[in-house]
Amino acid sequence: MLIKKRPSWAMAEADATSEHIYLNRREWLRAAGFAGLGLTTALTGVGGFAAAAVAAIEGYPAPRNMAYRLDRDITPEDDATTYTNFYEFGSSKNIWKRAQKLVTDPWMVTIDGLVETEMQLDAEDLIAKAGGLEERLYRHRCVEAWAMAVPWSGVPLANLVKLAKPKPEAKYLQMETFLDPSIAPGQKQSWYPWPYVEGLTLAEATNELAFLATGIYGKPMPAQNGAPIRLVTPWKYGFKSVKSITRFTFTDKQPVSFWEQLNGNEYGFWANVNPDVPHPRWSQKTERLLGSNKNVRTQIYNGYGEQVAGLYDGMFPNDGRKLFH
Repeated sequence: MLIKKRPSWAMAEADATSEHIYLNRREWLRAAGFAGLGLTTALTGVGGFAAAAVAAIEGYPAPRNMAYRLDRDITPEDDATTYTNFYEFGSSKNIWKRAQKLVTDPWMVTIDGLVETEMQLDAEDLIAKAGGLEERLYRHRCVEAWAMAVPWSGVPLANLVKLAKPKPEAKYLQMETFLDPSIAPGQKQSWYPWPYVEGLTLAEATNELAFLATGIYGKPMPAQNGAPIRLVTPWKYGFKSVKSITRFTFTDKQPVSFWEQLNGNEYGFWANVNPDVPHPRWSQKTERLLGSNKNVRTQIYNGYGEQVAGLYDGMFPNDGRKLFH
């Protein structure tokens, strides 16, 4: 008989705060009289604000994968969707209004580099090929020492890797966001190395926790949270989870990420969460929970050590701190 050990970060489903979920996008559009429109400009999005064209990815609400649960309450939806980082639209936390200029239907995604066949396809088709949507409850820890707990909908990143069929020499997956200064005022600031780039090793990308999210709180992803497709790596600081992805490039060279280019001494490639390795300008020992403003102790790998610590065994025997900035 197979006995599956519950991860240390999981708790009984009855103890987690559940979020009421809603009509899926197509049903809502049909009821509201928008059926047949490719683009809509008057949708009511997450948090009750107007949202521009939402990518036509179906399957909401997605069935919850009970293997991924929480040891804390889910963050209130309005907090998680109005307190966000998205430097393309500005450096303040309340950029959600500006982000509504982002049109995500259609949304072309390129898969290239060291793969059997390069391809370009719409986000809807990519997610359909990568498998059916599921919902996972994950912690999210920002390098700025705030945190939230979120119900993401999406597909395992490993499914995209399998679809891409990388060549044996591919060791890394580089991801890139959109580049359009006409709608993203932050991209007019030339001192930033646009477009936003992030990367993972293929071992990280195929880990069970790595997730491509297309929705949140049982609904399509709002623009400010990274519509239509964003990365979610819950054991790493949030800046690793690149938003609004347009390109997946398989490569044999370690990517130099956006924040690493700006300040590699503070924001490294690995960025794994560790309370005992401070940011050069502040402590990482505790985190502030959005919605309650309670401070709780940060856990190594954000509490996901059982799933990911083995990825890094022996990597930096003389300076393990390199994995945590």
